[in-house]
Amino acid sequence: MHGARWGWTGVTDDRSDAQPDPAAYLEGYAALLADAAPTGRRLTRAELDTRRELGRRAAEAGVKLRALVVAHLTATRAGWPAGPGVTPDSVLAAATQAVDALAEGYERAQRLAVRQEEAARREFIDDLLYGRSDLGRLAQRAERYGLRLAYEHAVAVARGAVAYDDGDPVPREVETALIGRFGDRRILLTTKDGRLVCVAPGDQQEILTFFAKLAHAATDGGQVAVGRAQPGAAGVVQSYEEALNALDLAERLELDDPVLRAADLLVYPVLTRDRQAMADLVKNTLSPLREARGGAQPLLDTLTAYFDSGCVAAEAARRLSLSVRALTYRLDRIHRITGADPADPVHRYTLQTAVIGARLLGWPSNPL
Repeated sequence: MHGARWGWTGVTDDRSDAQPDPAAYLEGYAALLADAAPTGRRLTRAELDTRRELGRRAAEAGVKLRALVVAHLTATRAGWPAGPGVTPDSVLAAATQAVDALAEGYERAQRLAVRQEEAARREFIDDLLYGRSDLGRLAQRAERYGLRLAYEHAVAVARGAVAYDDGDPVPREVETALIGRFGDRRILLTTKDGRLVCVAPGDQQEILTFFAKLAHAATDGGQVAVGRAQPGAAGVVQSYEEALNALDLAERLELDDPVLRAADLLVYPVLTRDRQAMADLVKNTLSPLREARGGAQPLLDTLTAYFDSGCVAAEAARRLSLSVRALTYRLDRIHRITGADPADPVHRYTLQTAVIGARLLGWPSNPL
């Protein structure tokens, strides 16, 4: 998977297709064996540092560690020292120290490269999802991670009961399944602010649908939101924000759908675009409920259940653990207190919109 952290395997050199020669990193090795083997001495700090430096350079050049070890074994056999005091043990002891130092330098270079790659990737993801950086430069950087920002992309965001980092088992599990299903489809999978994030081509909605299914299961029933497909780098930001807003709406409105699609929730941003108008509607329509015995909340819950159940009294009563008669009594009280009849189609629209506004604005807990 392009840019996926967990698939990155080490130091590579994209500057040339030619394979570097591991023999170029044998500098001084034969002379070192010839000097150390007759006495069986340990290699000096300077000699070990030289081997580590050669290992570092080999890693940065893209030489495979296996090829380096084979080259050193071949050189050991070809240049086996001879003379007084030389024994197989003394030769192999010197060779072992040299190869061990070489591998140490190689591994240090790999770890550094991984950290640098991770830092660059994290910076790119931050710039991409928050709309920072020059768009032209961002598009060039995106190619490295398999994204062509000239096309449409859509973003899905999954949240679970806990926060996730790139190296956690859950992201790894989701990534493995995505790769197994779709292979290389220019997908970017990452984590951001403890959530799983998947960026995919906008014309391949099956990827995000499969991601949503995987993430819901892997996060033990977590919720997933999918933004709309949008063109360009700015489109990725917009789709990501739509997904985040959908998750926020779900929390405030207590929507328990496992998968939320921003395209299906467009009415809510419209309703809240003018916050003051929505606050006025809630205040004018529902504020009389504060004077009811027990306060506004029980009657507001009654309206919520009634509307969420499609205005079916029996279903609303079941959700509230009430009898149908008790529910009907509450609806009559709401009619008497507010002057709006939940059973009347004209009044129902006003009441339902006000109830949605109350949930979005946190009323009556939060004063308007």
